[in-house]
Amino acid sequence: MKNYPVIGRLFVAFALIASGLFQLCRQEFVRLVPKSSVSWMPIPPVWATVSGAVLLAIGLAFAVDQKRKPAANGLVGLLVLVFLMYVPDVISNPGAGFMWTNPSKTLALLGGALLLAVLPSASNDLSRDLKIERAGRFSAICFGLFLVVCGVQHFVYADFVTQMVPAWMPVRNFWTYFTALALIAGGIGVNLRPTAGIAALLSGLMIFLWVVLLHIPRAVASWPDGGEISGILEALALSGTALLLVATRRNQPRLPGKSLVA
Repeated sequence: MKNYPVIGRLFVAFALIASGLFQLCRQEFVRLVPKSSVSWMPIPPVWATVSGAVLLAIGLAFAVDQKRKPAANGLVGLLVLVFLMYVPDVISNPGAGFMWTNPSKTLALLGGALLLAVLPSASNDLSRDLKIERAGRFSAICFGLFLVVCGVQHFVYADFVTQMVPAWMPVRNFWTYFTALALIAGGIGVNLRPTAGIAALLSGLMIFLWVVLLHIPRAVASWPDGGEISGILEALALSGTALLLVATRRNQPRLPGKSLVA
C-alpha cells in the first residue's frame, strides 16, 4: 500500500455510505452515532433516518472527493455532538471501563474527520502546513487515546475478549494479551515522532485485519444482527482514520509523486 490517504479516505467513505443506508433501511442507529437512547435522554426514532441521510451524503462526498471540506466539517459537528452526549454517562460512572469505549472511539473518528477537512488533494510537503500539522497532532492524540483505552480494556475484560477470538486460532488467550499490548504500543507510538508513521500504519492494518478475521465472520454467523454489521463499518472507519493519520507524520513512508488525497 502506497497511497495511504486515498485508501483511508475510501475506507471512511464506504463505512459512512453503508452506515447511512443501514439506518435508512432499518430505521435504527448504528454505532457510528448514538443508539436509540442514552441513559439521560431519549432520542426520537426519526433521528435515525435524519442522521442516516446525513451519513450517506457525507460518505458520497468523500467517495467522489467533491465538497470534501464542508462534508468533513459536517461530520466533525455530528461527532462533537455524539461525544457530548456520552459525557454525562461517563461522569456518572467513571470507574466502569466500558463507559470510556464509545467516547474515545468517537474522538478517534473525530480526528479522522478533521484530517479529511484539511488534507489537500495534492501537496509536496505536508510538514510545512501548520494547519495540517495541528490537525495531525490532535488526531494522533485522539486516536492514541482510543487505542490505549482499548488495550487496557483487553486486560480488564480478558475473558470476554478471548471469547471473541475466532475458535480456529490456537491459544486464544495469547491473542487477547498480544492485541492488548499492540493497542497500547500503537497508541503511544502514534504520538512519538520517531515511530508515529509506522505506528499509525500498523495500527490501521491491525484494525483492518479485525474486519476480515473477526467482524465479517461474526456478522455472517449472526445475520441479520445489526450490531455485528455495525462492527464491520466501525472498524473500517477506524482503520481508514489510521491510514489518514500516516499522511500527516513527518516520518511517514514516502508516497510516489505529488498525489496525497486523490
